[in-house]
Amino acid sequence: MLADKKGVPLSIVITAANTHDMKATTETLDCIVTKRRPPPTKKKKQQQQQQNLCLDKGYNYPEIEHEVVKRGYVPHIRQRGEGKKSVKKRRHHPTRRWVVERTNSWHNRFRKLLVRYEKKAENYLGLVHLACCIIVYRRIILG
Repeated sequence: MLADKKGVPLSIVITAANTHDMKATTETLDCIVTKRRPPPTKKKKQQQQQQNLCLDKGYNYPEIEHEVVKRGYVPHIRQRGEGKKSVKKRRHHPTRRWVVERTNSWHNRFRKLLVRYEKKAENYLGLVHLACCIIVYRRIILG
């Protein structure tokens, strides 16, 4: 799942439980439902409006970093063996995993999604998309 800084889901991909997150990263980035802003022409404005992508240590692979840069994001991937103190020294955006975990918690409030009873992946994906629509409605429209 890919979420913005408020926890609103932007992209969701269903994979098998034994699939590593690294293998679904490119598909998740390609399935974003919102269109990205075109980059501005001036360098100063471009630096201000660059879109950052914070990932945790599980995505620390050169292939992932290359794919993220290729799609126009600035990757912020925490390195393995790196503590919180070294992140502050490098002027690096810290990963905010709690945003995604909070969005996962919002998904778990839907009883139909908590335990998967659907055999077809399409049916389950439809329910997940419906839950995402409700979450977006609650977060953006209702406030």
